[in-house]
Amino acid sequence: MTATTIDTKAEAQILHLIEAHAQAICDKNLDQIMAHYAPEIVIFDMKPPLTLNGIAACRQMWETSMPYMPTISGMDQQELSITISGDLALAHWVSRFVGIAPDHPAAQMCLRITAACQRHQDEWQIIHEHISVPFASESGEDCDRA
Repeated sequence: MTATTIDTKAEAQILHLIEAHAQAICDKNLDQIMAHYAPEIVIFDMKPPLTLNGIAACRQMWETSMPYMPTISGMDQQELSITISGDLALAHWVSRFVGIAPDHPAAQMCLRITAACQRHQDEWQIIHEHISVPFASESGEDCDRA
């Protein structure tokens, strides 16, 4: 992850949430992935179904997706921005898989991610996640211009 200035305890907690969630994805640890989502999670995904409502739909999406996910060693998070107001936070960043063969299709793409988080008793959870893939230009420089 690129260097990010952390000003508050809440920002540090959100950063930890993002990093722990990414690590759970890399580890393909379904229970840890799900631990970061609130029960009422809404996800706007890049693949059908485009909208997922609730923890059961989210879990099913991850269960069906994981067998097709490549083995990765990490996720490089760039351009991270965190905005916090009380018990609500909004974070957005650009992410790219690392530790994967350079010619693998997943290594050629980046993801734009926005996560809305809510704090319950000093614990942050993701209540909304929006994932998109930038338009792939003919030059393949879509991530560099994200």
